[in-house]
Amino acid sequence: MILFTVLGAGIFIYWSVCTVLAFMSDCDLELFFCEKFGKSPRRLKGKVVFITGASSGIGEFTAYALAKFGVKLALAARRPNELLRVKRKCLELSKNQLSDRDVLVVPMDVTDFQSHKKHFQYAVQHFGHIDILFNNAGRSQRALWENIDLEVDKQMFDLNVFGPVNLTRIALEHFNRVGSGHIAVVTSLAGVMGVPYSGSYCGTKFSEHGYFNALRIEKLPQNIHVTLLCPGPTYTNFLAESFTDKPGEKYGVSVQPTDKRMTAERCGYLNAVALANKTKESWIAIRPIIPLTYMMVYFPVISGVVLKILGPNYLYKLRDSKDEINKKD
Repeated sequence: MILFTVLGAGIFIYWSVCTVLAFMSDCDLELFFCEKFGKSPRRLKGKVVFITGASSGIGEFTAYALAKFGVKLALAARRPNELLRVKRKCLELSKNQLSDRDVLVVPMDVTDFQSHKKHFQYAVQHFGHIDILFNNAGRSQRALWENIDLEVDKQMFDLNVFGPVNLTRIALEHFNRVGSGHIAVVTSLAGVMGVPYSGSYCGTKFSEHGYFNALRIEKLPQNIHVTLLCPGPTYTNFLAESFTDKPGEKYGVSVQPTDKRMTAERCGYLNAVALANKTKESWIAIRPIIPLTYMMVYFPVISGVVLKILGPNYLYKLRDSKDEINKKD
């Protein structure tokens, strides 16, 4: 009887501590402990990381976080001038750990699938090898589900899903040949729990989880790792660039300084921690989104009741710091 009492008390204390930490932290508990007690991103010094969508947002600030630790970078995106700006900043932040040759600019459109192999091989030839592929390029969405034109769904899947899937298959040829590699994909908490007014976006992010979780299991016998990075609201230009319900249209609403979001710097650093520790899936967001995510994943019946009471606009306000979606969508 004493044994069961002690065991019960231990479980109660464990769950109590986890609950408190979930409310205090801006990431999931695994990443929280990795940051405090795990491997430092300093362990990545000298590694080569190929980053898509590196000209802005999370890709840009992950590049900065890695450059501070002497990580060599292949910066890929559509805008060469912006990539050169990011390269200069990376070299500055590296404090002479990196030379001009250690940061490569790769002008590339992720939706031009036929060009992927050429661009990836260009980086391999430049550095001799690639250690980590960081799939980050993508766009979000704001639209009412029933109004979305099917062409928008197709465009979003090309960018958010088929782009990283195709590039990863090319990278795997290299990783299989050298016997090791690490694939990271910036998905979203919208790929862990559905969110309102982003139906197509959620579809692409859930799809990424399906593709890359399957890949991780297939590669268990090999020294090839897969990390899913799931940020929540972050201070980037993503909102203005988001898809709507119409092909070719951008949402055009800017993020405001008063919005409740994680800084891109903090998100980039936590991404670097996740890479150093080869986490499988990492959630990154400000309070109270992390405990809400835990509730939605592990207590779906309870969360269903809670969300029914709160309504969809509660999640929208958490996400965009606004009471309701712009009615033009």
